[in-house]
Amino acid sequence: MGAWTERLAELGIELPEVARPLAAYVPAVRTGAHVYTSGQLPFVSGALAATGKVGAELGPEEAKRHARTCALNALAAVDALVGIDSVVRVVKVTGFVASADGFTGQPAVVNGASELLGEVFGDVGQHARSAVGVAELPLGAPVEIELIVEVG
Repeated sequence: MGAWTERLAELGIELPEVARPLAAYVPAVRTGAHVYTSGQLPFVSGALAATGKVGAELGPEEAKRHARTCALNALAAVDALVGIDSVVRVVKVTGFVASADGFTGQPAVVNGASELLGEVFGDVGQHARSAVGVAELPLGAPVEIELIVEVG
């Protein structure tokens, strides 16, 4: 086992199976030393864990938990493509939050993904980030997360 596989085991985290794409794309692509994941929704065991807009049907803390699930799904896509132990740096996280009118807490929601990456990767998990409020996400999901990681 490599360092990141061991770290996941220490944390009691199992990567889920890679979520099936909803359309004509793949879960992750490698180019050079980087892996880009497609946007990952909060699927758990093949089903969307929640729907609705944050600030209306869902509160920020619940949405933050779903952002963590999205990040786990993104890590699963990285693992399936190149192996999680090949990650040398988390470069960027982009989070999209389906937001009710007037909701401005997108950064706190996307912290669910960022904090998970910090738990798993430590300093290597520190990353650049965008947290964007949107009107709608696929299937009515409350949050979607994309990752860019550097691999060796």
